[in-house]
Amino acid sequence: MAIIAISRGSYSRGKDVAERVAERLGYQCISREVIIEASREFNIPEIKLHRAIHDAPSILEKLTSITYGREKYISYFETALLRLLQKDNMVYHGFAGHFFIKDVPHALKVRIIADMEDRVRLEMAREGIPREHAWRNLVRADEERRKWSLHLYGIDTGDPSLYDLVLLIKKLSVDNAVDGICHCAQLDTFKTTFESQKALDDLVLAAEVKAALLNLIPDIKVLAKDGRVALGTTLTLGPLQAQELEKIARSISGVQSIEVKLSNLEG
Repeated sequence: MAIIAISRGSYSRGKDVAERVAERLGYQCISREVIIEASREFNIPEIKLHRAIHDAPSILEKLTSITYGREKYISYFETALLRLLQKDNMVYHGFAGHFFIKDVPHALKVRIIADMEDRVRLEMAREGIPREHAWRNLVRADEERRKWSLHLYGIDTGDPSLYDLVLLIKKLSVDNAVDGICHCAQLDTFKTTFESQKALDDLVLAAEVKAALLNLIPDIKVLAKDGRVALGTTLTLGPLQAQELEKIARSISGVQSIEVKLSNLEG
């Protein structure tokens, strides 16, 4: 039993790989379902969530507090994703999954890449566009993803150290990639344990508390451990604001105690 997060670029065959892995292992395969779930839970239009997850931040966002709006939507997406992964035996394919479960021991983080010429040919065929246009589209899409992760997390999605397994679909076929992922998923190191499930449960609780507080404090940071929740912010809080934060946080199921710190938290 494990959870598998597959990071993929456009036209990399990552979707095919994810679906076949899920079928072989008897796992549930999710992608767009996360945005749908977050949209329903937090009453946010799907298009806004999609843009927040996929579009690189604009210059205006980088220079102003507009970026907090994007981060709020991403927090909602994170909460929905972690809740789904909490069920175990899941394959998620799409952007950003590996960011949110990087410290979960039973999470297998996979990067699927493909030969650029193969990607260009696929885009040309599917979109009916010339080679030059297809090439530019793919380069732009890859750069958008890189800028997104660098801006929000200081992480480059192309860094292989972020993943447990990096597979190039070229000499390796889709079936070869599926074989490799299924083999790794069944190794003891990726089996769900009581401790690893607790680590994921703590992430879910922290995400739920953060999502509930973002409208009140846009730069809120949250850590959770066995029901004990620590809140951090660099903003100056009055007594009434601190009390309101604690009141909202305590309303979240699973929260046993609250500590408010007037500084950023270190995980």
